[in-house]
Amino acid sequence: MYKTLRPLLFKLDPEDVHALTLDTLNNTRYIFGAQWLLKQIFNAPPKPVEAFGLTFPNPVGLAAGFDKNAAAVRSLSTLGFGHIEVGTVTPLAQPGNPEPRVFRLPEDEAIINRMGFPSKGSTKVVKNLDKIGHCKYAFRKSSRVINLKRFFPESRTKRNSEIILGVNIGKNKTTPNKDAVLDYLSLLELFAPCADYLTINVSSPNTVGLRDLQGRDALEELLKQLDHQRNHEQKTLDKKLPLLVKLSPDLSDVELDDALDVILATNMDGVIATNTTLAREGLESATRAESGGLSGSPLREASDAALYQIIKRIDGKIPVISVGGIMNPDDAKRRLDMGATLVQIYTGLIYEGPGLVKKIVQSL
Repeated sequence: MYKTLRPLLFKLDPEDVHALTLDTLNNTRYIFGAQWLLKQIFNAPPKPVEAFGLTFPNPVGLAAGFDKNAAAVRSLSTLGFGHIEVGTVTPLAQPGNPEPRVFRLPEDEAIINRMGFPSKGSTKVVKNLDKIGHCKYAFRKSSRVINLKRFFPESRTKRNSEIILGVNIGKNKTTPNKDAVLDYLSLLELFAPCADYLTINVSSPNTVGLRDLQGRDALEELLKQLDHQRNHEQKTLDKKLPLLVKLSPDLSDVELDDALDVILATNMDGVIATNTTLAREGLESATRAESGGLSGSPLREASDAALYQIIKRIDGKIPVISVGGIMNPDDAKRRLDMGATLVQIYTGLIYEGPGLVKKIVQSL
């Protein structure tokens, strides 16, 4: 069915189709039996995976970027995902880069985006998660958000445990790198009660200067402070809060080794490899010259190479989530066979449709 719809969808603006998809999924909440029906169609067989102290129903997750503001988490969970990562969330609302900023490359099975972290802001995302039972909060005059567990019995603060949720966090565009840690710390504190894990995004190519935070000194300073704050939150909330770091496929071997050294030394719990790429080799589509991060089939080789180096370097010390260029079950199986603990998909959904999740899990 999706292959029939895809030519029609591809005639529309990519960002408009994305918004329409999220709205349609979200509106299934109001149609009796709709979400039950989606689960019957797309529910993947159980293939549990243990990682980060969590039990994932299966190893296939939704990558960050699809549901930036946690607007349709419950509906997305009906499509068979073993986990969902929302975001990237920034502390303050920001519009992102000017439109148009998303481009399809059908000849290459790829997407170029230069979104630039459009976000409704952390407070809005917290409210969206609270609506579906993922965190219980009370708001004070300062807009600081306080976890109710500190004040009320446990029975009042139970959260939805059916969905394994990651929150991908990043700095605001206007925040200089020297102050970026303040953005990340505020987001860590805010989402600690809501998220099953947090992803530190320092690798998007669409926020000027962000990738500089992957350098050894900058990354060490950032992650040390996040680890310290994480330890405080874990004691306060009496829960484990895994921290993962998402890396670029464009790092040199030396840069990647430096980043992994820091990640291990600062007690991070995992690596997500990789973000989108600025490379453009071998593309055929007319829109190949558009600026932004490239995802989809052309990223497959670079993401494979990064995963190989990461697995070799970390030697089983922490899990790795592989993302980038996973367009079919064979791609996912190869990444898992290489040593990834979990995989995430996004662009593959655009070209193959929501049935891709179930196909991958069934193939494992």
